Amino acid sequence: MPLDPQATLYAVVPAAGVGKRMGGALPKQYLPLHGRPILSHTLSCLLSHPRVAQVIVAVGPDDEYFSDLPEAADPRLTRVTGGAERADSVRLALQAVAAEDAWALVHDAARPCLRHEDIDRLLAQCGEQGAILASPVRDTMKRAGGDGCIDHTVERAQLWHALTPQLFPAGALHRALCEAEQQGASITDEASAMERQGWQPRLVSGRPDNIKVTHPDDLRLAQLFLA
Repeated sequence: MPLDPQATLYAVVPAAGVGKRMGGALPKQYLPLHGRPILSHTLSCLLSHPRVAQVIVAVGPDDEYFSDLPEAADPRLTRVTGGAERADSVRLALQAVAAEDAWALVHDAARPCLRHEDIDRLLAQCGEQGAILASPVRDTMKRAGGDGCIDHTVERAQLWHALTPQLFPAGALHRALCEAEQQGASITDEASAMERQGWQPRLVSGRPDNIKVTHPDDLRLAQLFLA
């Protein structure tokens, strides 16, 4: 069932990380990609979508790059200070959501290849308990033992790679993240926080080019996808 067309949609972008695995001098969300920072591509896609009413970006307390982005001047964009972990940044960003009926579309800062068609599909297929973009696992999966050797093969049927955006009622997501933080739970994405509350979000198949830039090779791949 599609998201209520009357619901206010906020996009939330946790962008307080430093991207240590990229090994660069800049945080990875500010690395150049086709002449613009990665984060600029991400924000441009979200701000240009007709259903997105507001974009909330959580950046690091010492971030000196964000204000130079052209998107930073958009009146529909709100900047907040993020936290040490992704879940902290999302939780802090959700505090800036004003509308009671709001839904939060949480998207990784370092996924610059997002297309409007993926957002549209997510909105169209979202159930009452939310939804996430995901892709079915296609490769044979192995679980390693403590010695780094194969322990056994994992059945790949019904396994999915979680992507973003992930879409949930903003108030419920904020409460779930607050509870997880109080209990010291490890939260790797928004869906995992909601699963702790007993929710069963819908899996919506997304485009394979919606990659997350984590390693230098990912940046080269993103350049090809955007070319």
